Amino acid sequence: MKTKEIMELETKDLAERIEESVAKYNQMKFNHHVTPLENPSLIKAARRDIARMKTVLRQRELNK
Repeated sequence: MKTKEIMELETKDLAERIEESVAKYNQMKFNHHVTPLENPSLIKAARRDIARMKTVLRQRELNK
């Protein structure tokens, strides 16, 4: 997910998206430990997307 797309989301939607992404990320990590994923770089991409979303959310909190 691009930063521009994240900026367009409302704060409430962004918080929900973060929760969903974290759950999906944890599930991917667990599945990868049990049976290796076909494309393990998806874990890295998910982690970075979560970081981007958390950064935008934090910026919004500080600007209020």
